Amino acid sequence: MSIRTVSRVLNQSPKVNAATREKIEATIVRLNFRPSARARALAMGRSFLIGMVHNDRNALVLEAVQRGIVGEAAPDGYELIIHSTPPANSLAIDDVLDFVHRSRVDGLIVLPPVSGIAGLSDALAEEGVPAVALSATPVGGYVSVILSEERRAAAEVARYLVRLGHRRIAMVTGPQDMFSAVERRIGFIEALAEAGITLLAEAEGDYGFASALAPTAAFLALPQPPTAIFAANDIMAAAVLKVAAAHGVAVPTMLSVVGFDGSILAQMLTPALTTVLRPLDEMARQATRQLLDRLGGMPITQVDRAKLVLIAGESSAAPPDQA
Repeated sequence: MSIRTVSRVLNQSPKVNAATREKIEATIVRLNFRPSARARALAMGRSFLIGMVHNDRNALVLEAVQRGIVGEAAPDGYELIIHSTPPANSLAIDDVLDFVHRSRVDGLIVLPPVSGIAGLSDALAEEGVPAVALSATPVGGYVSVILSEERRAAAEVARYLVRLGHRRIAMVTGPQDMFSAVERRIGFIEALAEAGITLLAEAEGDYGFASALAPTAAFLALPQPPTAIFAANDIMAAAVLKVAAAHGVAVPTMLSVVGFDGSILAQMLTPALTTVLRPLDEMARQATRQLLDRLGGMPITQVDRAKLVLIAGESSAAPPDQA
Protein backbone atom coordinates (compact mmCIF):
# COMPACT_ATOMS: atom_id res chain seq x y z
CA MET A 1 0.00 0.00 0.00
CA SER A 2 1.59 3.25 -1.11
CA ILE A 3 2.27 6.37 0.96
CA ARG A 4 0.23 8.33 -1.58
CA THR A 5 -2.84 6.17 -0.96
CA VAL A 6 -2.55 6.59 2.80
CA SER A 7 -2.14 10.33 2.33
CA ARG A 8 -5.26 10.45 0.20
CA VAL A 9 -7.26 8.72 2.91
CA LEU A 10 -5.94 11.10 5.57
CA ASN A 11 -6.87 14.06 3.39
CA GLN A 12 -10.30 12.60 2.59
CA SER A 13 -9.61 12.38 -1.13
CA PRO A 14 -12.38 10.74 -3.20
CA LYS A 15 -9.72 8.93 -5.28
CA VAL A 16 -9.65 5.88 -2.96
CA ASN A 17 -12.13 3.01 -3.25
CA ALA A 18 -14.26 2.10 -0.24
CA ALA A 19 -12.56 -1.21 0.58
CA THR A 20 -9.06 0.30 0.57
CA ARG A 21 -10.24 3.31 2.59
CA GLU A 22 -11.81 1.05 5.23
CA LYS A 23 -8.65 -1.04 5.52
CA ILE A 24 -6.39 2.00 5.91
CA GLU A 25 -8.71 3.67 8.44
CA ALA A 26 -8.77 0.48 10.53
CA THR A 27 -4.98 0.36 10.52
CA ILE A 28 -4.80 4.03 11.55
CA VAL A 29 -7.06 3.35 14.53
CA ARG A 30 -5.14 0.18 15.52
CA LEU A 31 -1.79 1.98 15.43
CA ASN A 32 -3.20 5.18 17.00
CA PHE A 33 -1.50 7.04 14.18
CA ARG A 34 -1.54 10.83 14.21
CA PRO A 35 -0.36 12.65 11.08
CA SER A 36 2.24 15.39 11.43
CA ALA A 37 0.53 18.76 11.46
CA ARG A 38 3.64 20.40 9.99
CA ALA A 39 3.88 17.87 7.19
CA ARG A 40 0.19 18.27 6.43
CA ALA A 41 0.58 22.03 6.29
CA LEU A 42 3.55 21.81 3.93
CA ALA A 43 1.78 19.33 1.66
CA MET A 44 -1.33 21.49 1.41
CA GLY A 45 0.49 24.82 1.19
CA ARG A 46 -1.16 26.11 4.36
CA SER A 47 -0.02 27.12 7.83
CA PHE A 48 -3.25 25.98 9.55
CA LEU A 49 -3.11 29.21 11.51
CA ILE A 50 -5.93 31.76 11.85
CA GLY A 51 -5.21 35.31 12.98
CA MET A 52 -7.52 37.38 15.15
CA VAL A 53 -6.84 41.11 14.79
CA HIS A 54 -8.28 43.57 17.32
CA ASN A 55 -7.90 46.80 19.21
CA ASP A 56 -10.16 46.07 22.18
CA ARG A 57 -9.11 46.25 25.81
CA ASN A 58 -12.32 44.59 27.05
CA ALA A 59 -11.14 41.19 28.26
CA LEU A 60 -14.72 39.92 28.47
CA VAL A 61 -15.23 40.57 24.75
CA LEU A 62 -11.87 39.12 23.73
CA GLU A 63 -12.34 35.97 25.82
CA ALA A 64 -15.75 35.25 24.30
CA VAL A 65 -14.52 35.81 20.74
CA GLN A 66 -11.40 33.73 21.30
CA ARG A 67 -13.47 30.89 22.75
CA GLY A 68 -15.77 30.93 19.73
CA ILE A 69 -12.94 30.94 17.19
CA VAL A 70 -11.03 28.12 18.87
CA GLY A 71 -14.18 26.04 19.35
CA GLU A 72 -14.88 26.15 15.63
CA ALA A 73 -11.32 26.04 14.31
CA ALA A 74 -9.74 23.35 16.48
CA PRO A 75 -11.74 20.40 15.07
CA ASP A 76 -10.43 21.37 11.62
CA GLY A 77 -6.86 21.37 12.87
CA TYR A 78 -6.40 25.15 13.01
CA GLU A 79 -4.62 27.15 15.71
CA LEU A 80 -5.32 30.76 16.67
CA ILE A 81 -2.85 33.66 16.81
CA ILE A 82 -4.05 36.91 18.40
CA HIS A 83 -2.69 40.31 17.40
CA SER A 84 -3.50 43.75 18.80
CA THR A 85 -3.04 46.54 16.30
CA PRO A 86 -2.81 50.32 16.85
CA PRO A 87 -6.08 52.21 16.34
CA ALA A 88 -4.67 54.88 14.05
CA ASN A 89 -5.66 54.19 10.43
CA SER A 90 -2.29 55.18 9.02
CA LEU A 91 -0.49 52.69 11.25
CA ALA A 92 -3.01 49.87 11.43
CA ILE A 93 -2.96 48.73 7.80
CA ASP A 94 0.83 48.36 7.66
CA ASP A 95 0.81 46.74 11.09
CA VAL A 96 -1.80 44.14 10.10
CA LEU A 97 -0.01 43.34 6.84
CA ASP A 98 3.26 42.95 8.72
CA PHE A 99 1.56 40.56 11.14
CA VAL A 100 0.17 38.52 8.25
CA HIS A 101 3.60 38.23 6.63
CA ARG A 102 5.34 37.28 9.88
CA SER A 103 2.79 34.76 11.06
CA ARG A 104 1.88 33.30 7.65
CA VAL A 105 -1.75 32.90 8.74
CA ASP A 106 -4.14 31.37 6.23
CA GLY A 107 -6.81 33.97 7.01
CA LEU A 108 -8.01 36.59 9.47
CA ILE A 109 -10.94 37.30 11.77
CA VAL A 110 -11.04 41.10 12.13
CA LEU A 111 -12.82 42.62 15.11
CA PRO A 112 -14.22 46.14 15.43
CA PRO A 113 -13.05 48.86 15.46
CA VAL A 114 -10.23 47.54 13.27
CA SER A 115 -12.70 46.03 10.77
CA GLY A 116 -14.01 49.53 10.03
CA ILE A 117 -10.63 51.04 9.13
CA ALA A 118 -10.85 52.44 5.61
CA GLY A 119 -8.63 50.61 3.15
CA LEU A 120 -7.82 47.61 5.33
CA SER A 121 -10.07 45.12 3.57
CA ASP A 122 -8.74 46.23 0.18
CA ALA A 123 -5.14 45.88 1.37
CA LEU A 124 -5.81 42.35 2.62
CA ALA A 125 -7.53 41.42 -0.64
CA GLU A 126 -4.54 42.69 -2.62
CA GLU A 127 -2.30 40.45 -0.53
CA GLY A 128 -4.61 37.48 -1.15
CA VAL A 129 -5.49 37.11 2.53
CA PRO A 130 -9.09 35.98 3.15
CA ALA A 131 -10.61 37.99 6.00
CA VAL A 132 -13.96 37.88 7.77
CA ALA A 133 -15.11 40.92 9.74
CA LEU A 134 -17.24 41.41 12.81
CA SER A 135 -18.94 44.79 12.66
CA ALA A 136 -21.80 46.91 14.00
CA THR A 137 -22.26 48.51 10.57
CA PRO A 138 -22.02 47.18 7.01
CA VAL A 139 -18.43 47.15 5.76
CA GLY A 140 -17.23 46.23 2.30
CA GLY A 141 -14.30 44.32 0.91
CA TYR A 142 -14.29 41.34 3.28
CA VAL A 143 -15.12 37.82 2.13
CA SER A 144 -17.87 37.81 4.75
CA VAL A 145 -19.21 40.06 7.51
CA ILE A 146 -20.91 39.04 10.76
CA LEU A 147 -23.15 42.03 11.39
CA SER A 148 -24.53 42.89 14.84
CA GLU A 149 -27.33 45.42 14.45
CA GLU A 150 -26.57 47.40 17.57
CA ARG A 151 -28.62 50.45 16.61
CA ARG A 152 -31.73 48.26 16.56
CA ALA A 153 -30.81 46.63 19.88
CA ALA A 154 -30.23 49.99 21.60
CA ALA A 155 -33.59 51.18 20.29
CA GLU A 156 -35.20 48.19 22.00
CA VAL A 157 -33.57 49.26 25.28
CA ALA A 158 -35.20 52.69 24.91
CA ARG A 159 -38.61 51.18 24.16
CA TYR A 160 -38.26 48.84 27.12
CA LEU A 161 -37.56 51.70 29.54
CA VAL A 162 -40.44 53.73 28.10
CA ARG A 163 -42.79 50.77 28.54
CA LEU A 164 -41.73 50.58 32.19
CA GLY A 165 -42.80 54.21 32.54
CA HIS A 166 -39.44 56.02 32.60
CA ARG A 167 -39.30 59.57 31.30
CA ARG A 168 -36.16 60.96 32.96
CA ILE A 169 -33.48 58.91 31.25
CA ALA A 170 -29.72 59.45 31.01
CA MET A 171 -27.03 57.68 29.00
CA VAL A 172 -23.32 57.00 29.28
CA THR A 173 -22.24 56.44 25.68
CA GLY A 174 -19.22 54.64 24.38
CA PRO A 175 -16.39 56.53 22.64
CA GLN A 176 -17.87 58.32 19.67
CA ASP A 177 -14.94 57.50 17.40
CA MET A 178 -16.15 53.87 17.39
CA PHE A 179 -18.96 52.70 15.12
CA SER A 180 -20.49 50.50 17.83
CA ALA A 181 -20.79 53.41 20.25
CA VAL A 182 -22.27 55.69 17.60
CA GLU A 183 -24.81 53.04 16.58
CA ARG A 184 -25.92 52.42 20.16
CA ARG A 185 -26.31 56.12 20.88
CA ILE A 186 -28.27 56.84 17.69
CA GLY A 187 -30.57 53.87 18.15
CA PHE A 188 -31.33 54.77 21.75
CA ILE A 189 -31.94 58.48 21.15
CA GLU A 190 -34.06 57.93 18.02
CA ALA A 191 -36.32 55.44 19.79
CA LEU A 192 -36.78 57.84 22.71
CA ALA A 193 -37.67 60.60 20.25
CA GLU A 194 -40.33 58.36 18.73
CA ALA A 195 -41.94 58.29 22.19
CA GLY A 196 -41.61 62.06 22.55
CA ILE A 197 -38.77 61.84 25.06
CA THR A 198 -35.45 63.71 25.06
CA LEU A 199 -32.45 62.46 26.99
CA LEU A 200 -32.27 64.13 30.38
CA ALA A 201 -28.46 63.98 30.25
CA GLU A 202 -25.65 62.15 28.52
CA ALA A 203 -21.89 61.79 28.83
CA GLU A 204 -19.27 60.06 26.73
CA GLY A 205 -17.39 57.16 28.26
CA ASP A 206 -14.65 55.03 26.76
CA TYR A 207 -16.17 51.59 27.52
CA GLY A 208 -13.97 51.43 30.60
CA PHE A 209 -15.19 51.24 34.22
CA ALA A 210 -13.60 54.50 35.40
CA SER A 211 -15.07 56.53 32.56
CA ALA A 212 -18.63 56.08 33.87
CA LEU A 213 -17.99 57.00 37.51
CA ALA A 214 -17.97 60.81 37.30
CA PRO A 215 -20.82 61.03 34.77
CA THR A 216 -23.06 58.89 36.96
CA ALA A 217 -22.31 61.01 40.02
CA ALA A 218 -23.18 64.12 37.98
CA PHE A 219 -26.45 62.56 36.80
CA LEU A 220 -27.49 61.69 40.34
CA ALA A 221 -26.68 65.22 41.55
CA LEU A 222 -29.18 66.84 39.16
CA PRO A 223 -32.17 68.62 40.76
CA GLN A 224 -34.37 66.00 39.13
CA PRO A 225 -32.09 63.00 38.67
CA PRO A 226 -32.79 60.29 36.12
CA THR A 227 -34.92 57.30 37.03
CA ALA A 228 -33.04 55.21 34.45
CA ILE A 229 -29.50 55.14 33.07
CA PHE A 230 -28.43 53.25 29.97
CA ALA A 231 -24.71 52.50 29.91
CA ALA A 232 -23.38 51.47 26.49
CA ASN A 233 -21.63 48.38 27.84
CA ASP A 234 -21.79 46.15 30.91
CA ILE A 235 -18.51 47.39 32.36
CA MET A 236 -19.74 50.98 32.46
CA ALA A 237 -23.10 49.76 33.81
CA ALA A 238 -21.17 48.16 36.68
CA ALA A 239 -19.72 51.61 37.43
CA VAL A 240 -23.24 53.07 37.45
CA LEU A 241 -24.30 50.48 40.03
CA LYS A 242 -21.27 51.25 42.17
CA VAL A 243 -21.91 55.00 42.20
CA ALA A 244 -25.62 54.49 42.88
CA ALA A 245 -24.80 52.33 45.89
CA ALA A 246 -22.32 54.91 47.18
CA HIS A 247 -25.00 57.61 46.95
CA GLY A 248 -27.67 55.53 48.64
CA VAL A 249 -29.71 55.21 45.45
CA ALA A 250 -31.42 51.83 45.46
CA VAL A 251 -31.48 49.84 42.22
CA PRO A 252 -34.03 49.21 40.80
CA THR A 253 -36.58 50.86 43.13
CA MET A 254 -35.07 54.35 42.72
CA LEU A 255 -32.96 53.88 39.60
CA SER A 256 -33.06 51.40 36.72
CA VAL A 257 -29.75 50.49 35.08
CA VAL A 258 -29.26 48.80 31.71
CA GLY A 259 -26.03 47.66 30.11
CA PHE A 260 -24.99 46.18 26.77
CA ASP A 261 -23.06 43.04 25.74
CA GLY A 262 -24.68 40.35 27.90
CA SER A 263 -21.27 39.44 29.31
CA ILE A 264 -20.77 37.11 32.26
CA LEU A 265 -20.34 40.25 34.36
CA ALA A 266 -24.07 40.94 34.08
CA GLN A 267 -24.87 37.87 36.20
CA MET A 268 -22.06 38.52 38.66
CA LEU A 269 -23.35 41.94 39.68
CA THR A 270 -25.87 42.66 42.43
CA PRO A 271 -28.52 43.21 41.32
CA ALA A 272 -28.10 41.13 38.16
CA LEU A 273 -27.91 43.50 35.24
CA THR A 274 -30.52 44.07 32.57
CA THR A 275 -28.50 44.00 29.36
CA VAL A 276 -28.48 43.37 25.63
CA LEU A 277 -27.03 39.96 24.88
CA ARG A 278 -24.52 40.28 22.05
CA PRO A 279 -23.70 36.61 21.28
CA LEU A 280 -19.98 37.10 20.74
CA ASP A 281 -19.14 33.41 21.08
CA GLU A 282 -21.65 32.49 18.36
CA MET A 283 -20.63 35.43 16.18
CA ALA A 284 -17.01 34.30 16.39
CA ARG A 285 -18.03 30.75 15.49
CA GLN A 286 -19.97 32.04 12.48
CA ALA A 287 -17.01 34.13 11.36
CA THR A 288 -14.62 31.20 11.71
CA ARG A 289 -16.91 28.83 9.85
CA GLN A 290 -17.21 31.31 7.00
CA LEU A 291 -13.42 31.68 6.86
CA LEU A 292 -12.78 27.93 6.95
CA ASP A 293 -15.38 27.33 4.26
CA ARG A 294 -13.72 29.97 2.10
CA LEU A 295 -10.32 28.32 2.61
CA GLY A 296 -11.89 25.01 1.65
CA GLY A 297 -13.37 26.42 -1.52
CA MET A 298 -16.96 26.16 -0.30
CA PRO A 299 -19.69 28.77 -0.88
CA ILE A 300 -20.16 31.28 1.93
CA THR A 301 -22.68 33.88 3.03
CA GLN A 302 -21.48 37.41 2.39
CA VAL A 303 -23.40 38.87 5.36
CA ASP A 304 -24.59 36.97 8.44
CA ARG A 305 -26.70 38.84 10.98
CA ALA A 306 -26.31 38.09 14.67
CA LYS A 307 -29.41 38.14 16.85
CA LEU A 308 -29.12 40.62 19.74
CA VAL A 309 -31.65 40.12 22.54
CA LEU A 310 -32.61 42.29 25.52
CA ILE A 311 -32.35 40.26 28.72
CA ALA A 312 -34.38 41.71 31.58
CA GLY A 313 -32.47 41.27 34.83
CA GLU A 314 -32.94 42.57 38.37
CA SER A 315 -31.58 46.08 37.76
CA SER A 316 -34.66 47.51 36.03
CA ALA A 317 -38.23 48.21 37.15
CA ALA A 318 -40.92 50.87 36.94
CA PRO A 319 -39.82 54.35 38.15
CA PRO A 320 -40.47 55.26 41.80
CA ASP A 321 -43.50 57.42 41.01
CA GLN A 322 -45.17 54.37 39.42
CA ALA A 323 -43.93 51.67 41.79
